Amino acid sequence: MADLITTRLLLHPLSIDEARRLVESTPQGEDHWEAGYPTDGDVTGARKFLDNCARTGDTRPYGPYELRRADNGRAIGGVGFHGPPNAAGTVTIGYGLAHSAQGKGYASEALRGLLAAARDWGVAAVEGDADRDNIASRRVMEAVGMRCVAEDERLAFYRITWSDGPDDAGVGP
Repeated sequence: MADLITTRLLLHPLSIDEARRLVESTPQGEDHWEAGYPTDGDVTGARKFLDNCARTGDTRPYGPYELRRADNGRAIGGVGFHGPPNAAGTVTIGYGLAHSAQGKGYASEALRGLLAAARDWGVAAVEGDADRDNIASRRVMEAVGMRCVAEDERLAFYRITWSDGPDDAGVGP
């Protein structure tokens, strides 16, 4: 599967082998990881992807993407889907960056690219959440057009819906 390309980033869909290396923290020669990558969130996402693959087969393009800087190819974080769309055509996203890459607009750029791909693939809605006190993460979702639709004691829940998306199963690239 091809990388998704933004102005400064390559969103590289993780293969099963690449996900295993993240979980095991065993980079190989072709892996160029920035200091602080993978984060705990990247490892969790890779583990969930491997579990989903074991249960239902490869879920790409609805899996994790490694964020690579276009100028040097170094991995700085991750963005991705928690799994394929549900029956209503909704997917859930997550993202995170190595500390050294935070505060530079990479998260918004990556999420914007992922949302554009999801819309092109026919996804009807995208959901995500952030700790209520994680203002930076909340601003990322707001910057790409997601709206806060609910909050509980701990989390703020975000969503974006496209009126031209399907409302039944069978969405995909």
